[in-house]
Amino acid sequence: MTDLSDAHTKVTSLAGKRVLVTGGTTGIGRAIAVLLASEGAAVHICGRTAEHLQDALTRVAEVGTGSGTVVDLGEEGAVDRIFAEATAALGGLDIVVVNAAIAAEGLSTMSAEDVRYAVAVDFTAYVMSAHAAIQHFDGAPGDIVLIGSVSAHVLGPGSTVYAGIKAGIAGFAEALRRELGEKDIKVSLVEPGKTGADMQLPDISDAEQRKMIGEETMLRAEDIGVGVHYLLTQPRRAVVQQLTIVPRAQGDE
Repeated sequence: MTDLSDAHTKVTSLAGKRVLVTGGTTGIGRAIAVLLASEGAAVHICGRTAEHLQDALTRVAEVGTGSGTVVDLGEEGAVDRIFAEATAALGGLDIVVVNAAIAAEGLSTMSAEDVRYAVAVDFTAYVMSAHAAIQHFDGAPGDIVLIGSVSAHVLGPGSTVYAGIKAGIAGFAEALRRELGEKDIKVSLVEPGKTGADMQLPDISDAEQRKMIGEETMLRAEDIGVGVHYLLTQPRRAVVQQLTIVPRAQGDE
């Protein structure tokens, strides 16, 4: 029999893992939830509309087990609520994927109210979701995956708010990985390039997104799901600290 002991490392199974995916009803979050459910994880997802939640849960049920909550993470107390409901549905948490985010524009083109809401959803809810994850792991091993963006590094005049937030998430993720390593909590940052999702609307229509995916200047959301699967299945000793996934033919725009 061939000895393959040095041909591969031991991978971590996702079967039986209890996973919360914020923003798991559409786009990247939905793709992550479906893939992890298909690998045997029990997933709890959240999103802002009942229609999208039901659509995502229907798909999850075709491949595995899932539950979900309609919630706006920009609202006061929303993070505590989603963690309480996820824990009640799953019996605990092993993995938290912090993904829920909204698009934002240049600072000079946004109202003060819109800026505050973008910061609440895209930054404050990220930090507080990581904080809640630590509390809910309660000393047990766990994984926190933060979905960032290459917008943190590709800076344009219309990206000030979004890029600033995502740059903050990048720094937060690296520091948090160092803080939590000794507590057996792994922290990873995934930075997607341009990816087909509802977030691209109305600037890029569904038809144009399909065209760009065909031209390989845009990713499918499932491509990011595969990346998350990869980092979650590494042995406990290994942390994929930062994973950047971009379309092969995407430039610097």
